[in-house]
Amino acid sequence: VSSTFQQPPPPSRWAKMSITSDEVNFLVYRYLQESGFTHSAFTFGIESHISQSNINGTLVPPAALISILQKGLQYVEAEISINEDGTVFDGRPIESLSLIDAVMPDVVQTRQQAFRDKLAQQHATCAVSASTSGNQSNAPKNGEATVNGEENGTHNMNNHSEAMEVDGDVEIPANKSTVLRGHESEVFICAWNPVSDLLASGSGDSTARIWNLNENNSSSSTQLVLRHCIREGGQDVPSNKDVTSLDWNSEGTLLATGSYDGFARIWTKDGTSSITVTHCVSLKLHCLHK
Repeated sequence: VSSTFQQPPPPSRWAKMSITSDEVNFLVYRYLQESGFTHSAFTFGIESHISQSNINGTLVPPAALISILQKGLQYVEAEISINEDGTVFDGRPIESLSLIDAVMPDVVQTRQQAFRDKLAQQHATCAVSASTSGNQSNAPKNGEATVNGEENGTHNMNNHSEAMEVDGDVEIPANKSTVLRGHESEVFICAWNPVSDLLASGSGDSTARIWNLNENNSSSSTQLVLRHCIREGGQDVPSNKDVTSLDWNSEGTLLATGSYDGFARIWTKDGTSSITVTHCVSLKLHCLHK
């Protein structure tokens, strides 16, 4: 006798999930291309028949694979921070999850248990504080017992500790913020100059920019555009690769940038490119000198 079990259909408000191998292969192929793994991308594209898929690559934004992985990682962190009854744990994650941690059930269960332990500790602390507060209200007001004085002191310390754990929302007025417009794609990283009011930013538009935020500047915030170009056919052309890392040296005179085109570049604060490093494995920014 054989029988089959069929799950009831999901509510109509749920969206049906669909993942095909062509979609996964295309995202991996684009990631290899954007990361500069040209030969690997070519080989993978041939073996996975990317050219035969019906995916319109012009509609897929840059860094699509990384974006969807980040959302999946956030979903796992959300699962960890939610109780079995659907309520949210009071507190923030002890530490962020890595991508490998997120796919390991043991790590996820350990984080969930750590959350539960933290929640139980918070409840115990609140109970002790409430009990101490009740004892304080019933204690003699003339300070006849030294023990009561100690309890009051402990109660005050506990109250102070509890108040410090409250994380309220901080709203910054609009007149205290500045919006810097100029990048044509997402901004991956920013870094303040250590000695002056200059802010460097790296973006997916294959540029880095240096913003002059000096309050004494009469005009609006000025920007220097650092275009990351490569040599093709004897001329400089845009690399069309993301600028994902940058930092200043300790004197604030040089800016190092790293791009997915495989080059690290060192610029002066005036926007002049002084050094280009190829096939760079590591670059110690604190050792940069003019």
